Amino acid sequence: MMAEQIMIEYPPERLDLPAAWRGADMARQPEVWTRHFSTAEIDELETAAARLIDNNVDLASIDKSQFELPTLAAPLQQLRKQLTEGIGFGLWRGLPVQRYTMQQCAAIYCGIGAHLGSARSQNAKGHLLGHVVDIGADLNNPNVRIYQTTERQSFHTDSTDVVGLLCLKEAKQGGDSLLASTVTLYNEMQRRDPVLTRLMFEPLATDRRGEIPEGKLPWFEVPVLNWHKGYLSGLYQRTYIRSASRLADAPALSAQHEAALDLFDEIANDPSIHLSMRLQPGDMQFVYNHHMLHDRTAFTDWPDPAQRRHLLRLWLAIPKDRPLPPVFAQRYGDIQPGNRGGIVTRNTQLNVPLQP
Repeated sequence: MMAEQIMIEYPPERLDLPAAWRGADMARQPEVWTRHFSTAEIDELETAAARLIDNNVDLASIDKSQFELPTLAAPLQQLRKQLTEGIGFGLWRGLPVQRYTMQQCAAIYCGIGAHLGSARSQNAKGHLLGHVVDIGADLNNPNVRIYQTTERQSFHTDSTDVVGLLCLKEAKQGGDSLLASTVTLYNEMQRRDPVLTRLMFEPLATDRRGEIPEGKLPWFEVPVLNWHKGYLSGLYQRTYIRSASRLADAPALSAQHEAALDLFDEIANDPSIHLSMRLQPGDMQFVYNHHMLHDRTAFTDWPDPAQRRHLLRLWLAIPKDRPLPPVFAQRYGDIQPGNRGGIVTRNTQLNVPLQP
C-alpha cells in the first residue's frame, strides 16, 4: 500500500504586502512604527491600573471591560490592525515605569494586552505574564529556554499570534531587539534558490523542550513556512529544530533541509534585511508572529541585581485573526482565532507572577 501523499500548497512566486519590508528601509522611517504616549494617555493608564489594584482584580482573568481606556482604546485597535494586516510590529514609547511598582507595571501591561487580545500561557507553569531576565540557566540543559540566559538568541517565532515586550530595565551592553519579515525572507529565498525555498514548506521536527501537552509527543512536526487560504504563516525556532535530534524517533533532518534552513538564517541575519532596535525602559514592542521573526543579541548585565535587564512579556491570541493551517494545532492546540496558542501541560494553572 502506497504512503499517503501530502498535498503542499505554495504561495505565488513573490508576495507584495505591507509586511514585506526590509530593515534598512524601516530604519530610515521610525515614525512609521513608533508612537509616544501622551501625558493624558499615561494618566488614563494609571487610573485604570489603580482601579484593578484597589478592587483586587485577578490579572489572570481580566478583559478590556475591566480596563477602561476612553482615549487609548481606538489607537490600540489601530495597533492591532497594524500588526495583523500591516507591517507586523509596533513600538510604543514613554511609559514612566521607573515610578511604578511591579504590581502597577503588571496591571498596566495586562490591561493593554486585554485590548489587543487574550493572554496565553508562556510556559508549563501557566505564566500569562513572562519575566525576561537572566536567571543563570545552563544552556547545556536541553529544556532551558534561551531568554533565561544572556546569550544571543536566534531568529524565531513564539507559539502565539502576538508577542509583546515591556522594557523595565535595559542591559549594561547589548540585548538589542532584532526583527525580520518572514514575507521578505520568502521573497529573497525564492529569488536566490526556489528549490530550497520549497523545502521550507515540508514538515520538520521541533523539540518541545520538556513542555509537553497531555497526550503529545516530545516534539511536533510543522513546516517553517505555510501557505493557507491566501496567507503565508511562519513557525520557526532553529535551536529547537536542532535539539529535536536528541529525541528518540524524531525524524532526522536531511542535508537539503539543513541547507534550506542555513539560507533562511543567512538572509535573516543580513543587516539590510532585519531591523535592530534597543528597547529602553518604558518601551512596549508588539510583534505579529505569523509574518515576523524576532531575535535578541547577547548582552552584558549590570553587577547590581536590582539594575539588571528585565522585560515583561505577553503572548496574545487575537480575535478575528487569520486562519492557520490545521498542522499548527500540534503546537497551538486550538487554532480558532482568539483562543489559540500558548503552552499548556497536565498541571498548568494560569497565573500572573509579579516576580521572575
